[in-house]
Amino acid sequence: MKLPSRAFGAWLVCLGVLHAMPALAASSVLIWPIDPVLEADQQASALWLENRGTETANLQIRVFAWNQSNYDDQYQNQRDVIGSPPLAKIAPGQKQLVRLTRTKSMPPGQEQAYRIIIDEIPGAQPPGPTDGKTAAAIRFQMRYSVPLFAYGDGLWSKPDTTRPRDPKSAGVPQLTWRKVTEGGRNFVEIRNQGPVHARLTDMTLQQGGQAKPLVEGLAGYVLPGASMRWPVADGAVATALQGHVNGIDTPQVISQAH
Repeated sequence: MKLPSRAFGAWLVCLGVLHAMPALAASSVLIWPIDPVLEADQQASALWLENRGTETANLQIRVFAWNQSNYDDQYQNQRDVIGSPPLAKIAPGQKQLVRLTRTKSMPPGQEQAYRIIIDEIPGAQPPGPTDGKTAAAIRFQMRYSVPLFAYGDGLWSKPDTTRPRDPKSAGVPQLTWRKVTEGGRNFVEIRNQGPVHARLTDMTLQQGGQAKPLVEGLAGYVLPGASMRWPVADGAVATALQGHVNGIDTPQVISQAH
């Protein structure tokens, strides 16, 4: 299954346009936590949906296996983790609990990645005008994408105040980077050889003594054993790369591959 790559949060998909005009987006869904996990000893985890809009939200919840190949995100149907209920009807101001349940154990010492895709099911079109004029409005469908990580025995990544654990035992990504040229385009390629994912934000390149942004804000994820690429300007000579990894406040210097 192909979905927009490197997306995080809400995607807006236009369903139909009658001329160009105000957007009708009466439903707005708040989702928390935005980074759910299934610990090795957890059978299930909770995801909450709250309708902050003015109309009832009809939602479809699906969980896809997530991997990365050819420098892109790939999604496949799976039954290892199930979201329940698969359909939710949430009135304005109300909440819905979605239970994320694993159906089998994860391999020891490994992290498995998933994407929770929450689609708004469009309701009936509002009545058209009765004065013969064309309605000027855009109908939007909301799509939300939430990452989910599940762990096998002996591995964890996300701190949890209810679980006293030695931070030194946490799984951490092991990142290296290199500059590559392919098809006449230049890229920074980041490889993750660690046991857990890397969520990258505010990546900067050191060029000629100056730090220049590679990606401002969320750059994306690099899953264990995968490599991802980001385009750079022609002729740019980078000597160092750094950025924030998995929400840590201090920027991390990423080693250059040799």
